[in-house]
Amino acid sequence: MIFVDKARIFIKAGDGGKGCESFYSDKLTRYPRPDGGNGGKGGNLIIIANNRIQTLLDYRFKQHYQAERGGHGGSKGKRGKDGKDCLLKVPIGTLIKDAKTGLLIKDLTAEEQSVIVVKGGHGGQGNANRKTPTPPGLGEERTIELELKIIADVGLVGFPNAGKSTLISSISNVKSKIANYPFTTKQPILGIVQGEDFDFVVADLPGLIEGAHAGRGLGDKFLKHAERTKILLHVIDMSGTEGRDPLDDFEKINYELQEYSDELFFKYKILVANKMDVPEAAAHLKKFKRKYKNQGKIFAISALHKEGLEELVEFVRSILCRENFQERSKE
Repeated sequence: MIFVDKARIFIKAGDGGKGCESFYSDKLTRYPRPDGGNGGKGGNLIIIANNRIQTLLDYRFKQHYQAERGGHGGSKGKRGKDGKDCLLKVPIGTLIKDAKTGLLIKDLTAEEQSVIVVKGGHGGQGNANRKTPTPPGLGEERTIELELKIIADVGLVGFPNAGKSTLISSISNVKSKIANYPFTTKQPILGIVQGEDFDFVVADLPGLIEGAHAGRGLGDKFLKHAERTKILLHVIDMSGTEGRDPLDDFEKINYELQEYSDELFFKYKILVANKMDVPEAAAHLKKFKRKYKNQGKIFAISALHKEGLEELVEFVRSILCRENFQERSKE
């Protein structure tokens, strides 16, 4: 499946049906009596979040949507049928914005959460109620932007080839594509880490490069997804086998996060020193701890050989349980 996280569509609600102008008469009626019925209401256009939808791909191919117009009124006071609503399903985590103003209409963050984006026009009044019929209302219309930000408990950040795909494959139920070249992951991939009493969702996000905050490489397409997470796992290739310095990598990733947004920079982060199975990694980790001794606990792991993962997962789970407790206390 191709992952599409942004789309622009034109939507229109249904127009109201026309009111009827008619008169009833029979041989016993001296003057014809007005009996025109009212028109039906136009359908609304509603957007609803659905957990079976994973991408906005469909809205790239079809970009115009319209609800049904209301039926026209009839004689003998018959009211027109209301137009059917147009229901559009989007992934959970979709933001709906007005394309003209950029204002946020709704952030759909839960299953079955919905919003009426444009309302149908009212039906016209027939002459059964008034001397002359009134015209129907037109359905609202607007161009909107749909933007998907995936919702996950934990996001993996780091340079390409840091081992994020191997890590998520080792701790969750997802099998992420793994290869020894940069940008193996070109779209966010979600995995569920299961536990006896608490599961959490991890997002394997595309690797960063310098200048990502300004849109270079996969740039802000990655960073906007990281904003939704509660915790960031900062995965560092401690082996240095890709010709990179782990100490420089740490500084550069932090710079990209800070330049993108303060919210992202100050998000709870856990440092993960990966590829500790490589002989050079131990010396690099020693230098790293000496320079960044105020960064708290650093989890030394080998995602490839599944070493040190149990302690890391349990620590993440404990933090998330504490976060969930704090959120419930605020409600």
